[in-house]
Amino acid sequence: MAQQVTKTFWTPLRLFWTFVALIAIAVMVSSCNSTEVTPTSPTSSTSSSSAPNNAGSVLSSVPPNVLQAEMQAASGGPIRLSDYSGKVLLVNLWATWCGPCRMETPELVKLHKEFQSRGVEMVGLSTENPEASAETVRAFVRAYNVDYQVGWATPEVALTLMQGRGSIPQSFIITREGRIMKRFIGFSPVSTPPQLRQALEDALAAKG
Repeated sequence: MAQQVTKTFWTPLRLFWTFVALIAIAVMVSSCNSTEVTPTSPTSSTSSSSAPNNAGSVLSSVPPNVLQAEMQAASGGPIRLSDYSGKVLLVNLWATWCGPCRMETPELVKLHKEFQSRGVEMVGLSTENPEASAETVRAFVRAYNVDYQVGWATPEVALTLMQGRGSIPQSFIITREGRIMKRFIGFSPVSTPPQLRQALEDALAAKG
């Protein structure tokens, strides 16, 4: 009798959602540690491939297919990263279900308030489906008082920027000339905020 009850409980649907939950937990745990990556590889800025060659590759500049991609903003209008050319830009890949992203967002809001007057812009791009997560993302923006531009990354944009590293959050510090100065994978409450602040200072001080 006990064996029959066990088989009834572990239906294929329950097994599937248990697997999905375990994967989500593993992603959140792995993202709690922040990794700072300094792009050094001579990746061509004219590459338009959306598929990463390998997990170790690092973009040194924002490719045209990412710069020119039209993405949906939570406010309703389009987002193009090319609209921020000539400014220091922080691009953050995140999702509403991501625990480390929730911890990081208040720090990004603080940094935006601190650096906006100096010409720094921020764009938060959710990796979620824009149709399925529209209300969730807008509610998140209101709850966290996010005052920078928020929208959804297209699959091509997300894959190109991630280069095989799928953990979120990921933040990219981009200079006025479109060079990716620093890339941060994951979030540490202790180390990430000061590292982001220093990277923004370095980007502001960078010459062409």
